Amino acid sequence: MSRTVLLRAWLDRQFPRQRNDTDIRIEPASADASFRRYFRVTPASGASRIVMDAPPDLEDCRPFLRVAALFRDAGVHVPEVLARDLEQGFLLLSDLGNTTYLDALDAASAPALYRDANAALVGIQCASYPGVLPDYDRALLERELQLFPDWYVTRHLGAALEPGQETALRGVFETLLANNLAQARVFVHRDYHSRNLMVVDGAYPANPGILDFQDAVYGPITYDPVSLYRDAYIAWEEEMELDCVIRYWEMARRAALPVSDDFDAFYRDYEWMGAQRQLKVLGIFARLCHRDGKDGYLKDMPRVMAYLRRTCQRYRALTPLARLLDQLENRPAQNGLTF
Repeated sequence: MSRTVLLRAWLDRQFPRQRNDTDIRIEPASADASFRRYFRVTPASGASRIVMDAPPDLEDCRPFLRVAALFRDAGVHVPEVLARDLEQGFLLLSDLGNTTYLDALDAASAPALYRDANAALVGIQCASYPGVLPDYDRALLERELQLFPDWYVTRHLGAALEPGQETALRGVFETLLANNLAQARVFVHRDYHSRNLMVVDGAYPANPGILDFQDAVYGPITYDPVSLYRDAYIAWEEEMELDCVIRYWEMARRAALPVSDDFDAFYRDYEWMGAQRQLKVLGIFARLCHRDGKDGYLKDMPRVMAYLRRTCQRYRALTPLARLLDQLENRPAQNGLTF
């Protein structure tokens, strides 16, 4: 039986119809980089709802439920779980609307939206404790880094690294891992960016609504800030980025989170964590294209690469990666400020 038929039958049980009721309306609600699908369900009467369709042989709903409870306890706005069927892989959720941060962000709205995003993130981080979420450990960080040579270099570019290039890349990976693993640890959403934050002004808890948190882990404190401000889907001038990051850092310090008292040290950690994420994202976008047939992410690769190049050109320890990127793209070597 198809997932669509199963879903319709399950929804009919959630919304029993009266004799004269029309059918409930089911429409696609959002795209996802996983095997999950989301639909907006509008019954004949009452508010719309979101249904998550997570095929149980491909996806597990339990992490979503666990993280939703943790984040709700932290006081942030996540969907309410209204009904569940873990055996079939269906969740019925409250609807946080269809206006993402990406839809709403512009020069005028950014200060208030990012202030709210910082406050929600600090709330999540302040509620953190070990042992409840998977550790963002060396094995996971390294597995993510490996997506870059496996999928971006080999599959997307069709290139084969020479032994010297492999050695240089491995050296940069070790440098990044040492930094990432030395950072203070908190709850990490792992995709805290403009497509997963919703504008829900007037609701309680307040803006933003937070989605797509089922892969949350316990790991480096700068991971979510760099996901937010070096977003794969929208970029700002570095002056604007710095202002937002400073505001997060000041808020985190006031909340007694374990961030460095030296902003320069904090920003280096932020940038090096960003390099790990950007290498991962380039690999994931390539995999989505070549394995899953989702080529819509290719247009965002140049933005992610620009972030990565900026960081690599700024720090001597990451110069070998800057050189490798130039070689892979047949570009002349570029000089930048190094620290």
